[in-house]
Amino acid sequence: MKGIRKIYCRTFQTAFKIALPFLPYRTPDIIGSVKGIPDVLKKKKCGSVLIITDAGIRKLGLTRRLEKVLTDNDIPYFIYDKTVANPTTENVAEALDIYRENGCTAIIGFGGGSSMDCAKAVGARAAKPKQPLSKMKGILKVRKRLPLLIAIPTTAGTGSETTLAAVITDAKTRHKYAINDFPLIPRYAVLDPKVTVSLPPSITASTGMDALTHAVEAFIGNSTTYGTRQNALLAVRLIFDNIDIVYNDGKNVDARRNMLHASFYAGCAFTKSYVGYVHAIAHSLGGEYNVPHGLANAVILPLVLESYGSRIHKKLHKLAVGAGISTPETPVGESASAFIQAIKDMKQRFNIGIHIPEIQDVDIPKLAHYADKEANPLYPVPVLMDKSELETFYYQLMDDTAGDLNRPQEQ
Repeated sequence: MKGIRKIYCRTFQTAFKIALPFLPYRTPDIIGSVKGIPDVLKKKKCGSVLIITDAGIRKLGLTRRLEKVLTDNDIPYFIYDKTVANPTTENVAEALDIYRENGCTAIIGFGGGSSMDCAKAVGARAAKPKQPLSKMKGILKVRKRLPLLIAIPTTAGTGSETTLAAVITDAKTRHKYAINDFPLIPRYAVLDPKVTVSLPPSITASTGMDALTHAVEAFIGNSTTYGTRQNALLAVRLIFDNIDIVYNDGKNVDARRNMLHASFYAGCAFTKSYVGYVHAIAHSLGGEYNVPHGLANAVILPLVLESYGSRIHKKLHKLAVGAGISTPETPVGESASAFIQAIKDMKQRFNIGIHIPEIQDVDIPKLAHYADKEANPLYPVPVLMDKSELETFYYQLMDDTAGDLNRPQEQ
């Protein structure tokens, strides 16, 4: 990226960084088990509750403990379980109807990032009944207090239980967009490892690498604070110490708890310091092809880190030291390379590939446009890239044959 647009992006990002200490960020209160939810609902004088989840979570029986706890405490609840992997405006509308028809006064997002994003969007629509979601996309468009929102992550990855963002896909156009505002931050996050123990290894791995992406992108960006850097470092250390354990032994409750906390700290980091081009590209792929977000992040992360080059070597060195990959005395460039290689090795151990086979070359200009529009000027990335530069990543992500045939030739 060059010229006036580059100046505009950096000016915009600098203004946000200066404003950070004055913005109403807050950290959700942590509840250690679903058994603590009734006390909160009674304290807040909430009546009936809408639980937003997905069919897979329901089929696995993960909501049963929560349902029993609510029943035992005479708290009426209703369940919407049709949330899809990349929640749509149709999901939000269906869940909102249940919320209104039953006079609900609280919302519980139970599941991965999709269920929590859907819950946030339902809360936003409940708070602003006359405004469609499309009018809330972007920054600071909600501006009204939501009903009591409780997030129960069943994957240690999205960090949605801490963030001010909800990512929604338009059911008609398949365009994926983010709604960002402080009222979307859940009031409570339930970090209960027992709801994660039945996750299969593949989802455990991809969501864990999703959390790693959050922490890394937050750490290497230009809008960090002391607090976000500490949160990101802690998240990276916890992930490297525990992700292989939970991948190989999903019943290890202590490691599951550590991964939930890693995801929480990574979420606290990126909700203030933002993410980068990894996420922008992943969101475009999720919107167009329904590629799971954590998987997309895992595949894309090393490519983007390598593209930034020496601009991020010092920061990657710190992450490598924090993860136990290198020592403070290791040369910075060597340490940065070791960190990226460790991510590649992690992907290989977890059978995560290096391509996104769904990508069609005819779609790449549109996908890059969406990524460019999402990331610039908001994300304080180490190196700014425009649409044409972002297209390169999509060609790299195509399968080998398609990439060789369709990748633009260098002049």
